[in-house]
Amino acid sequence: MEEIINRVAQSALTSLNLEELLHPGERVVYDIKDNLFHGLMLREKDFREFVKTHDWAQYDGKNVAVICSADAIVPTWAYMLLATKLQGHAHRYVFGNLEALEQDLFHEAIAKIDAEEYRDAKVVVKGCGSVPVPTYAYVAIMQKLLPVTASLMYGEPCSTVPLYKRPKVA
Repeated sequence: MEEIINRVAQSALTSLNLEELLHPGERVVYDIKDNLFHGLMLREKDFREFVKTHDWAQYDGKNVAVICSADAIVPTWAYMLLATKLQGHAHRYVFGNLEALEQDLFHEAIAKIDAEEYRDAKVVVKGCGSVPVPTYAYVAIMQKLLPVTASLMYGEPCSTVPLYKRPKVA
C-alpha cells in the first residue's frame, strides 16, 4: 500500500485567517434617539444629566456603534460627550452603524499585524469561515502584505487562487 503524503501540510505556505484577528467582544448599538425630547431635539441639560447618571459599565469590553436613527438635529458635541463615557468601558466605539463598527474593528485588527512576520513568505489569506469577512478587509490586508510577501493567494491551502507573485530580479 502506498503512503499518502499531505503535501499541503508540508508546503511552505503561511495561512492568514482574518476572522481570528477580530476582537470577539459583543457588538451593540447605542441610539441617541432615546435621549431626544419628543423625538425631535436634544436638550443639553437633560442629556448631560443622563450621561452623568447612566450605567456605562454595561459597555465593558463591548464594541459600540453610536447612531441617531431619528430624523433629528443632534449637535456634534453630544456624540463627543458620549465618547467621554464610553472610553475606558467599551473596547471600541465609533460613530456609525454596525457595518461601520465592523469595518473599524477589521482595520484595528489589520493595523496590529506585523508585516515583517510575513517577509518573503507565501501567504494564503483564508477565504471562508464562520465569520463573514467583508471585501474591504481583504483589500486592506493586500495593502499591508504586498510590499513584503513573496506571494499572496486567496482561499484554502489545498485550493488557492493566486493573486500576486513578486517578480524575480534578474
